[in-house]
Amino acid sequence: MRALIWGAGAIGGTLGAYLARAGHDITLVDVVEEHVRAIDRSGLRITGPIDEFTTRAPAFTPETLDGQWDRVILATKAHHTEAAAEALRPHVSDNGCVVSAQNGLNEIAIARVVGAQRTVGSFVNFGADYLEPGVIHYGGRGAVVIGEIDGRVTGRVESIRDAWRDFDERAIVTPNIWGFLWGKEAYGAMLFATALTNESIADALANPAHRGLYIGLAREINAVARARGVTPEAFDGFDPSAYEPDAPDGAAERSLDALVAHNRRSAKTHSGIWRDLAVRKRPTEVDAQLGIVVTLARKVDVRTPLTERLVQLVHDVEHGVRPQSLDTLEQLFEPKGVRLRRDHSNAAALE
Repeated sequence: MRALIWGAGAIGGTLGAYLARAGHDITLVDVVEEHVRAIDRSGLRITGPIDEFTTRAPAFTPETLDGQWDRVILATKAHHTEAAAEALRPHVSDNGCVVSAQNGLNEIAIARVVGAQRTVGSFVNFGADYLEPGVIHYGGRGAVVIGEIDGRVTGRVESIRDAWRDFDERAIVTPNIWGFLWGKEAYGAMLFATALTNESIADALANPAHRGLYIGLAREINAVARARGVTPEAFDGFDPSAYEPDAPDGAAERSLDALVAHNRRSAKTHSGIWRDLAVRKRPTEVDAQLGIVVTLARKVDVRTPLTERLVQLVHDVEHGVRPQSLDTLEQLFEPKGVRLRRDHSNAAALE
């Protein structure tokens, strides 16, 4: 595969390094000049418990890039999607496509810029972090899924899957990419909640005192997805059906236990959201990932008070109004106009 990867950080850098090492014709683009210079000088290094290697691939800043590609993989932060899509549009060939390897529902914004027929969805749930210029930490495997946004199974998504199997042999094609993306929205809301604290993902999800919060968030987002005609998909321990109001007793707890087990196996102990807040001191993707859910919920007349409160609390941490602490997470228990049970049974959700 000949591909341009726009955003060579945690996700794009990991994916690009594996593809380049396997012999694919990969070109990297990143806005961080020091990162580009380091890749050009010494190669892109992957480190961590899964693999240790350095590979070579040409790297550019957007201003220095020339040429067109049939496959452009967009791997920026979600809130940079529209600007990045506009910048990369001249580099997509007439018969090319843009593949979103991001968190969120960014295919909506990409399709507005490059056209729906040139937009391909993907779902990636592996754990990685940008450590320093030229160095990416790959800490944990996760689901890798490709799909057309209109639900067709086409030759181009099958060819992308075949190439991506040089990164993870379990990569699959799905006719329901929106189901995976909405499933990640629900799980992502849980991750945003854990990032309000300094607990690891696994420790936070294991705490029985706060499981009602995670269940409530998943139920809200599932309700929006289903109101939009989407059936959320399961992955890596997250089972969307377990968070439905009519799920069997204990189903949500079993799903949370599976998520805890999945995260215990990863060397990436904290989310990228936590890292943005605690380490990199920069805005998170909360508006692009969860703010859009709130907006879409209003269009289908679904209430999302817990999600709205979570967005507000993340902004409070971003602006230094609140610390990352268990006390801040506790503020989720009282969203305006909603009473949340403080127990960890399957019934622990919005009353």
